[in-house]
Amino acid sequence: MQRVAIHHTATMIATAAVTICPSIISGRIRASPNTDTDTDMDHGQPWHRRRYPRVTALTPRSVVQNLRRIQEHPEALPFGHCVFRRGAQRSPQRAQDRRIHCRRPAFQGRNAMLFPHEHEELRRTARRVIDTHVNPFVDRWEEDGIFPAHQVFKAFGDAGLLGITKPTEYGGLGLDYTYNIAFTEELGHIRAGGVGMALGVQTDMCTPALAKYGSDALRRDWLAPTIAGDLVGCIGVSEESAGSDVAQLKTFARRDGDDYVITGSKMWITNGTQADWMCMLANTSDEGGPHKNKSLIVVPMKSKGVTVARKLDKLGMRCSDTAQLFFDEVRVPQSNRIGEENRGFLYQMEQFQEERLLGAVKMIKQLEEIIEETLDYTNTRKAFGRSILDNQVVQFKLAELQTEVECLRSLVYRAVERYVAGEDVTRLATMAKLKAGQLGMTVPSECLQFWGGQGYMTENRVSRVFRDARLTAIGGGANEIMLQILSRMMVKGVR
Repeated sequence: MQRVAIHHTATMIATAAVTICPSIISGRIRASPNTDTDTDMDHGQPWHRRRYPRVTALTPRSVVQNLRRIQEHPEALPFGHCVFRRGAQRSPQRAQDRRIHCRRPAFQGRNAMLFPHEHEELRRTARRVIDTHVNPFVDRWEEDGIFPAHQVFKAFGDAGLLGITKPTEYGGLGLDYTYNIAFTEELGHIRAGGVGMALGVQTDMCTPALAKYGSDALRRDWLAPTIAGDLVGCIGVSEESAGSDVAQLKTFARRDGDDYVITGSKMWITNGTQADWMCMLANTSDEGGPHKNKSLIVVPMKSKGVTVARKLDKLGMRCSDTAQLFFDEVRVPQSNRIGEENRGFLYQMEQFQEERLLGAVKMIKQLEEIIEETLDYTNTRKAFGRSILDNQVVQFKLAELQTEVECLRSLVYRAVERYVAGEDVTRLATMAKLKAGQLGMTVPSECLQFWGGQGYMTENRVSRVFRDARLTAIGGGANEIMLQILSRMMVKGVR
């Protein structure tokens, strides 16, 4: 009883703090790590009183230069930050060697994965590209039901943003995955979810296995131009009868001399009508069972026998072209296979870790901005002689939603930190994907309610996010599949 009373009292105090402090509700308290000097690092000060140097570079190439500068002079590393070697392999045995310097606050409970200046500069670069090449045009693209993928991807490629973690010899930046997370989180600033989803396919779905397991020739011909934004890629896993149940897909690639001849179909393929190539998961054997008979194959989309059956008409993500595709005796060389034959299912499971983290992290800023826009709207909208925001129920609900989004952020950052350290994060990535899917249904719905009739209009972003974010609970593994994976892990732990 005493423990219950203490917990109840603590909860009341925390709730009162949120209620009393409008700046917490509005989320307008934001610490700025920069000052006008980069000479005095104040290493003796507590972390919350530290001053950090201002970095004026605005391009990913400069990010790399700054990273090298910190690696050469680790004593100047801001207290509490970690730096990892560029291009390091994600394996537990190399994790200790990869961490070159780490200064942590004495308070170990604080989240250790804090973004240093290089991450923030990369964020600013991404935001500049988004505000220049994407957001001014998304309304038209939504009406057209498609966006110019080659044009948009080229803008991101020219800025160095499509190969952040990819090898430098193929045009990537060779940075660790925390930088990719910083970029992906910024994609939530795009005012149409379809563009961010298509970019995520390019960076985190169709290229990770190619970058890690592809031959030099395959990476030179397909990975390098994809990183540059000259080619648009897509991932071919789902089929009409095999969505979340990947093992049951039917598309088959049979050997014929030095070629594979592919027959089958793929469904719900993002970038499907504009893609230049597909990273396809197909059966390559009748033996070994569903987990040991599949291979990943690069399939040029202009190959004879590839047919775009139709561009799918979707509830949300309207500006992203999603297609149903058929493959009728499509011939590709066996040299287009990624890695070893019949290990494609395992490679795809590895890609799913990044895909799930992508699905979770890109929701954070999107939901944050919707909460912020709802806060501003309810503050100006008057009803019954006062603003909508003057109602305590509105304040409490927005504070609750903001808390949920911060919990998602903490879960994602924890998973990413462990992923970079070489650990298996299947459990944490699955939890993050599940939480993002749940918040994608609740946060836009609750916010839309406070907009009233205006929220029901397509001209307001909240209605678009309401439609777009719903996909997170379905795509990349439905919420129920995430629960199934987690429950199996829990049951296995006690048996």
